[in-house]
Amino acid sequence: MIIFLFIAILAFIYIFLKLYKKINVFQNKKNTSFSKGNLYDWMNLTKKERYNLTKKESASYLDKRKVLLEKIRKEYKSISKEDKK
Repeated sequence: MIIFLFIAILAFIYIFLKLYKKINVFQNKKNTSFSKGNLYDWMNLTKKERYNLTKKESASYLDKRKVLLEKIRKEYKSISKEDKK
């Protein structure tokens, strides 16, 4: 009987922690980017949240820039090959 009660308590704690983690994940997903329109929203964030958002924006900017540079290089190669012919 005591073992069953112990297992039930552990299962309850496990389920509670899973649900708590999911709730926090949904609350932390704030799509805030820096602009004049949402300056006050930006300033209401904590220092760590602002740092993480700028880090994410920087990474996405670098990815977009790499893709654009690849497109430009491919286009330049195709144009230069046409000019040589």
